[in-house]
Amino acid sequence: MTEPISSAFLEPWNLYGTYAAYALAAVGVLILLGHYLKLAATRDYKTRYDYINMHEINLLWYGFLMILIGLTIWLNAGNLSDKLQVMWLYFFVSLFVSVMMAMIIAVIMQNVLKFYYPFFIEKRLKKLRFAPRTSPDGRSMKLLSEEEEDVYLDEGMQAEEDAFSVDYDVWIDEESGFTKIEKYNGRLHALSCSECNYQTLRVDNEEVIQPATTTEEGELMKYFVCGYCGHKERKSFKIAALKESVE
Repeated sequence: MTEPISSAFLEPWNLYGTYAAYALAAVGVLILLGHYLKLAATRDYKTRYDYINMHEINLLWYGFLMILIGLTIWLNAGNLSDKLQVMWLYFFVSLFVSVMMAMIIAVIMQNVLKFYYPFFIEKRLKKLRFAPRTSPDGRSMKLLSEEEEDVYLDEGMQAEEDAFSVDYDVWIDEESGFTKIEKYNGRLHALSCSECNYQTLRVDNEEVIQPATTTEEGELMKYFVCGYCGHKERKSFKIAALKESVE
């Protein structure tokens, strides 16, 4: 452990380690750059909404992780060549410390993306969802209310909304009648937990307490679990009364 490191090991380690570090860091930068270029090139609000919702956190994590691994390798390759010629002990201590620091930083970043960043994403998604839409003719479209949109939704779509599994937004160009229906997953987004205040409260289960009839509303119970602190709670929702079929 106290013997000097031979050049037969040191030179390839410095050379290929440096190349690997640059390559990994470049991959990380390309992941991040590709993500933001994709966002900049996506003009449709709904398409951008879905892309951010499905991919942003994972892409940020992968890009950051590649850069972090590359930096860790670089710190233990050519950048330390002079000191590595002293003894093996320094090499292993330096490698161990660098890996431990990288793991700590990675855990911190992972928790930021998992528990804090969703607050930021949620604000962006809401802004995209309710941003004014424009018809193919260039006119501003109107977002219909829950009552107004039922005319444009078929029975299956209305049933999905009543079960809170899907939420539909209906935009209409009142002059031409052009209509755009956008589908959003009603169970996708986490809520703010009342215990830890993180945006990590998600639906764990749903139960129909009282089925809806043509004369009375039904009741749906949703059971929530916090992915961070484990807090559990339940909320009751009304199910709209069924519409009588017209023969």
